[in-house]
Amino acid sequence: MEFLDKIGVARERVTTAIALIIPVIIIGLIDNFFIMWLVFGAIYLIAFYEATKLFKIEDNSLFAYAALLWVVAAFYPYGDDLFVLAGVGYASLVAYHRTLTWKSFLPFIYPTAGMLFLFTMYQEYGVISLVWLLVVVAGTDIGAYFVGKNFGKTMFCETSPNKTLEGVVGGVVVATLLGFSIGLIYVDLSQAIIISLLTAIASVFGDLFESYLKREADVKDSGNILPGHGGILDRIDGYLFGVIVMLVLLRGLV
Repeated sequence: MEFLDKIGVARERVTTAIALIIPVIIIGLIDNFFIMWLVFGAIYLIAFYEATKLFKIEDNSLFAYAALLWVVAAFYPYGDDLFVLAGVGYASLVAYHRTLTWKSFLPFIYPTAGMLFLFTMYQEYGVISLVWLLVVVAGTDIGAYFVGKNFGKTMFCETSPNKTLEGVVGGVVVATLLGFSIGLIYVDLSQAIIISLLTAIASVFGDLFESYLKREADVKDSGNILPGHGGILDRIDGYLFGVIVMLVLLRGLV
């Protein structure tokens, strides 16, 4: 634990991370459709609830629609189609009921799109594709932290002042080097590098987007369910952007 103190990592954060990694490994090894749907569904609904708070939406009925959408995802294999259909459905309701506003649809974009893409990628490419995504996004976060802490001098952007350009570049490089070897299971070397690289970049902006939402909502974290990390959205923000890029590229290149 003294080592963690020296490198500036909170013990509580590490303890929570370990507590999360163990069930993730177990669920991955079991690799069961229903269990994966159930776990992703629980994550989605908590993230959806947190998103409504960030967007300052008070309509609790939206939660029921989100749950119904996830039930449909268990039977309909194309989650990205469901996202589009949800948009068409809500647009129709807005046209019919002039009192409805587009603001209430925002949680059906974020985090809904990313979670549907995540479940769809599992269905189409299996659990190894999720491992690939996990390695890339986690590699981006970890690489950015250590490179930024030791070499970071240039602020990356105003949305997240603590991020440095050096850290972001270092994180993307680390993620690409760690991730491309897993990608070779699906694509050739150049494609594995490109997909890992672009997914890592997307995950950076997924993190930035959630930082933007928290600043707009004037909150530090999206929730408090994960000690040392905040809410579910704080933990999966990079994955919500990264998985969309990875799935689109896999479909286009494989």
